[in-house]
Amino acid sequence: MDKKQLDLMKNGKGFIAALDQSGGSTPGALEGYGIPEHEYDTEEEMFNLIHEMRTRVITSPAFSSEHILGAILFKHTMNNKMEGKFTADYLWEDKGILPILKVDQGKEDKENGVQLMKPMTKLDDLLAEAEKHNIFGTKMRSVIHSANEEGIKDIVAQQFEYGKKIYDAGFIPILEPEINIHSEDKAESEKIMKAEIMKHLEGLDDETFMFKISLPDEPDFYKEVIEHPNVLRVVALSGGYSQKDAVDKLAKNHDMIASFSRALLQDLHVDQDDEEFNSVLKAATEKIYQASIT
Repeated sequence: MDKKQLDLMKNGKGFIAALDQSGGSTPGALEGYGIPEHEYDTEEEMFNLIHEMRTRVITSPAFSSEHILGAILFKHTMNNKMEGKFTADYLWEDKGILPILKVDQGKEDKENGVQLMKPMTKLDDLLAEAEKHNIFGTKMRSVIHSANEEGIKDIVAQQFEYGKKIYDAGFIPILEPEINIHSEDKAESEKIMKAEIMKHLEGLDDETFMFKISLPDEPDFYKEVIEHPNVLRVVALSGGYSQKDAVDKLAKNHDMIASFSRALLQDLHVDQDDEEFNSVLKAATEKIYQASIT
């Protein structure tokens, strides 16, 4: 692992841009950007359109290391180019932003109040590709819908199991056991999940993990996780909150930084000219950055 990159992620000021919408979430991302589904016919057209959108975001002067530490990419984005370079190389060499890759293969159906990740049958091949593309870290997502102790234990155990594999392969894994922000017992889920995370952290050797976690009901609730010696960084997902709500909640959580997707991109539109597009993106990055340095 590159010490310069590790130091940047651990001590740098900024946030992580989540640009990793995959096949299932891409239509919604394009719709929000002003491109409805009837404007494309094939999956290839859809992925080309989302790559154009991501290219516009990443190559914007507003998307810079002044505010942004890392960017999470979908495999299709990693394998494509921006400004004549593969995306990860462009991010690091031209922008000074760490490239991170989404590696999960989707979620299972809900059981015991949670959605585990589907078995990662392609993980070894994907990590080999990631190494060739100079990827810094990975991200994988599962979802907790209710405070079911058995389900939450399974979620955390699965995240740590894959996290160890990914770390051993030379990457910093971001574990993302998301808690549904609309869950009626969200606070109870947070308590169970934090206890499980701390238990698994105590069983680690020298592995270094990151966590991507839903913004908690109680400010600074994840302080013990953030301060654990095996944790490089804890980042927050917006999880469906508006930009304003996500930023307000994040500002109350010290030493937690953003890893926002919709809250970052929500006001961008395909019909904006470059001046307006860059201005809107700059305003968003500045708001999210300020909340991330509290």
